[in-house]
Amino acid sequence: MKVRKTQILIAIFLSLIFPVGISVAQYVSPNYQVDETFFGTGGNLDNQSTNYKAKTAVGELGVGNVSSPNFQAQAGFNTTDRILLELNVNGGVFDFGTLDTTQAVARTTTFTVRDYLSSGYTVQITGTPPRYANSYTLQNMASAASSSPGTEQFGVNLTANNLPGVGPFGAAPSQVPDSTFGFGYATSAYNTANLFKYVDGDTVAQSDKSTGITLYTLSMIANISRTTVGGTFSTALFVRAVPTY
Repeated sequence: MKVRKTQILIAIFLSLIFPVGISVAQYVSPNYQVDETFFGTGGNLDNQSTNYKAKTAVGELGVGNVSSPNFQAQAGFNTTDRILLELNVNGGVFDFGTLDTTQAVARTTTFTVRDYLSSGYTVQITGTPPRYANSYTLQNMASAASSSPGTEQFGVNLTANNLPGVGPFGAAPSQVPDSTFGFGYATSAYNTANLFKYVDGDTVAQSDKSTGITLYTLSMIANISRTTVGGTFSTALFVRAVPTY
């Protein structure tokens, strides 16, 4: 049995938060300063003239991240002492169309995170579930659960799914170009196929150390019940990345 037309529009944005007063330690004394330590058979980190600028190196002995519970270092000639947290969100407005009680509706989008010179990052999704006229809010899925058409639900996850009547959608986090330097992952409440959850401000993804690019696919589902009011629901969700130190 169909209910009055219920539509959902979700706008997705990005948000970056940096703690104040974070700096990168340098090797210094009253008589010298070393911005980057160089081990190799030759090279220069700052070759330049009026017409060009370059980094040159001969005999690079190692690359990549080296870490322990107490320290980490980035090896390789093409490194920098500048802190970086990069979040790119494929945002916009996502139209769920007209819903009914017999079928879930799903939409997906993607975002990437890259982090350098911190102990990792966390990603939260913030914002209210879809609302109608600021007076009726679609029920969020407070704990990870399966889609149940005919039950009012709004939830998300960050993995591959396949629902009856919807088909396959979503994808597990992937490292770009591979897992050599990428370490981001979805948190336990949001990484199980066909289980969805949404709690405003929940951490949905993270990395435990500096990392290359991780590509995440955000899957969103909605279901309505026979008592869900008809009308257009809308909300704004924010993908927020925060570095950890």
